[in-house]
Amino acid sequence: LALSCALPPKTMSLATALRVASAAVRPHVRMAGTAAPAATAAAGQLQELSHKKMVVRKTTNVPTLPVKEELGFGKYFTPHMFVANWNSSSGWSTPNIQPLANLSLHPACSVFHYGLECFEGMKAFRGIDNKIRLFLPRMNVDRFYSSCKRLALPTFDKDEFYKCLVDLVVLEKAWIPDGRGYSMYIRPTMIATQPTLGVAKSSSAMMFVLTGPAGAYWGAHGFKPVKLLADSRYVRAWPGGMGDIKCGGNYAPTIKPQSEAVGEGCQQVLWLFNDQVTEVGTMNLFTFWINEKGKKELITPPLDGTILPGVTRHAILGLTRKWGEFEVSERNYTMTQVKKAGQEGRLLEMFGAGTAATVSPVEAIKYNGEWINIPAGGKVATRIMDEVFDIQYGKIPSHEWAPIIA
Repeated sequence: LALSCALPPKTMSLATALRVASAAVRPHVRMAGTAAPAATAAAGQLQELSHKKMVVRKTTNVPTLPVKEELGFGKYFTPHMFVANWNSSSGWSTPNIQPLANLSLHPACSVFHYGLECFEGMKAFRGIDNKIRLFLPRMNVDRFYSSCKRLALPTFDKDEFYKCLVDLVVLEKAWIPDGRGYSMYIRPTMIATQPTLGVAKSSSAMMFVLTGPAGAYWGAHGFKPVKLLADSRYVRAWPGGMGDIKCGGNYAPTIKPQSEAVGEGCQQVLWLFNDQVTEVGTMNLFTFWINEKGKKELITPPLDGTILPGVTRHAILGLTRKWGEFEVSERNYTMTQVKKAGQEGRLLEMFGAGTAATVSPVEAIKYNGEWINIPAGGKVATRIMDEVFDIQYGKIPSHEWAPIIA
């Protein structure tokens, strides 16, 4: 972030300096070139976010498209972004699609001191028919709205925001690479921009959306199963907390445990609440086993407020229930049960599920100093990946989960 603020000269009196500083922070914090909030139509009436009012300013400096095979994830961004500002006196400003630029924010903004921010992660795909599709996008919009609401950030008309987001993706469609596994990553974000210190609901906020081409997560060699460290010393989420929203406060505390997991010969952390299985890394967790009743079952923890309501999770539950080949359950289970299933040969597969990887197979778990090995093969995970890709890339041409936008 490029920070800009005007500081009073040393020769200015304290009283004058305070007046200057106060005046400097009164205007709504916004990106340079972004329109100020629209005037309030009547006393007490706040402007709603409106797609119809959106202004599009195209860049004159279009960068060269990166080489597809070198994309990776989160390294490249398209030349435009969506921005809309909000404040408590007038509501939403005129939304803009404008050239990608640094943000100019006062260093006292609430986002820097109290973590008042949330975000989303979704993708656009170039199908085998060259048409552009999203994947269950309304679920992402709903979750973004819920995250904003939980953090007392401003809410918005979901349909209007969705239309703005679609316009941005369509404008940048040349940046969506072709090929199975390739996509455009879309990152809606909301930050609190009130330029004063103090733990309170922010009187101003900025919403923006970044987009960028993303490489195939698994590359040319297919799945690479991961090892997990299950350690109850660190807890990702708890009842009454924020485990079901996407905010930075859910991710920053995971970096140290993740580093420790690498030191233990693992790639990810299996998050526990006491002994209860919750999530893996930044993904939802699925276990395919023969349960204690002797039946094959695909199980994942329920949405009890500690689990992120994943879009890929939703798709997996829908697909596997449609198969009708085994039980599909959303219920709590423990590492003690997982260990016992492994010892008794009932553990068949385990995998994480999320937007970035779609599915990520697990080959082993380190738990209380012992390894629990997961059988190789991953037939269920592979089948899920194939069916989700068939929908995302248009092999199934008109699926309700994958609206065509261009």
